[in-house]
Formats: sequence, C-alpha cells, structure tokens
Amino acid sequence: MKSVIIRGFGGPGVLELADLPIPEPGPGQVRIGVAAAAVNPVDLQTRSGGLTANGLLPARDVIGLGWDLSGVVDAVGADVTRFAVGDRVAGLSDRLALPSKAQAEYAVLDEEAVGRLPDDVDLVAAATLPLNSLTAAQALDLAGLRPGQTVLVTGAAGAVGGYAVQLASATGARVVGAAGGADEDLVRALGADHFVARGQDLPAAVRAVVRGGVDAVIDAAGLGVVALDAVRGGGAFVSVLGGAPVPLRGVRVANVWIRADGSRLTSLAQAGLRLRVAATLPLDRVAEAHERLAEGGLRGRLVLLPR
Repeated sequence: MKSVIIRGFGGPGVLELADLPIPEPGPGQVRIGVAAAAVNPVDLQTRSGGLTANGLLPARDVIGLGWDLSGVVDAVGADVTRFAVGDRVAGLSDRLALPSKAQAEYAVLDEEAVGRLPDDVDLVAAATLPLNSLTAAQALDLAGLRPGQTVLVTGAAGAVGGYAVQLASATGARVVGAAGGADEDLVRALGADHFVARGQDLPAAVRAVVRGGVDAVIDAAGLGVVALDAVRGGGAFVSVLGGAPVPLRGVRVANVWIRADGSRLTSLAQAGLRLRVAATLPLDRVAEAHERLAEGGLRGRLVLLPR
C-alpha cells in the first residue's frame, strides 16, 4: 500500500510516498480502507522536526504522517465488538511514533479510536472531524461551561475554533468569536453571538459586550495572556496550542491534550456540525498540501484522497 512517511526532518521535500505492507489488525483493532485523510498543522510540525525538538516525538528511522481519517472497515481483529466489515467510520491516530498513520491507503486503529459515521455524512468531509472536533469538545470539557455562560473563542474561523464555536453555541453558551475581519459572516453563521476582529484591543472589545469579561476562553489562536485578560476573575482559560499562561486573577488555566475517543467521535458525527473542506488532493501531492497549509488563509482543511 501507499503511505506518507518521513525518514528525516526538513521541508516538504522530505515527504515520501512509500510502498509498505498492508497492516493486519490485532486484537481489539480494525483495519480501515482510507477514503480521505486531512492535513493538519501537527503534520507540518512532525515533518519539520518541531515535535522532536519539543521532546514530544522520539527519533525514529521511519515516521508515518496523518492524524485523522475516514473510510470503510475492511477487516477486524479478535474481540472487536463495535464494528464490522463495511461500516463507514472516522478515526483518530493519536500515537506519534508509528511507521504508518492516517495518510495511507489502509490504517489500523484501536476500535476505541474509531467512530461510526451516519449514512448522510460525506466520507471526504468526515476526515476533517476527528482531530479538530475532538480537540474543541475536550477543550470545552476543561472549560466547564454551563448554559448561559459566556465563552471567547480565538481563531474562531479556523478548524478547531470553528468547531468550538458550534459546540459551545449548541450547549447554550453565549459565544464571542475572534478572527480576521473578513471572517465575521462565517463566524456568526457558525453560532457566535458577538464578533471581535483581529487588530482590535481584544480584552476591551470583549468587555464592551460582556460586562466583567467572559466566563471562559478557548484559545485556538495561541494569543495567550492577551486572551486571558478577557476572562473574568476566577474564570477558565483553555489553550489549544500548549503553553497556557500563568493563572492570573485566579483564572483556572489548562492545556488540552487531544486523546482518541471513538464514542465521542460518533456523537460529534451525528451532531450536524458544519464540516469544511478547503480542497482535496491525491495522496501523491502531499508536499503541495503542506506548502498550501503553511501559506495560511485556508478556511477548512486540505484533504488527501489515497484512492
């Protein structure tokens, strides 16, 4: 099978489309014929060596690329109870140091990392769900919002931020979305009650519409202490990109570290979320996908099609 790998770190030129044996599922695992696999910033960090420099990814001779995928189960291992051959699924490959991951013709995942897809959810669009929607959902869990409370989502037009806006709004929270000025219509359509354009004084703009500051921030843009200043004393701040700021004014601060959760992914797939695909590319154009993602400005994810 074809699989995207690297054997060293560097620019997009180190990406390789390798011929590897089709993997076999072990006990509690399923093999998925991959229909689509999204490209995320973590893939760029893996390729460049950023994750290894940060101590998150041990050095390996071969490292596979890709976290999220969608497709159809084509083999199951012993003791699998939730899936059968032919099931339409999405899954998250959240282990870093694997020789083959989601960006491949076939992938093997633990069944706990796989969610079932409704028939009306497009397989290609579903590849944008696992990493980003689970990150948003788990960030909101950490924030501990209650219906009627307020949340600021930075990077609200991005993949994680867009899901966070939708999920927070669906739970009854009032949402302030912060993004580039050109994205106001999009962010409001996703469910934001208020909008703050990039370049404004963020804390002042937030406090102008939410007296005393918001109850929580989901910081998907990595603004750190600037966004923290928009939170009321004793509120909550959740960083998506790591490096959460000092918990000033009694603000409860946390980093969200994504974990696979197939049951939650099944629920998210059924939630009617707006799934955004920026463009699709064949697997052999993965280097182009990395270049386009690095340029920025995408709304939605680039999705690779292995078949």
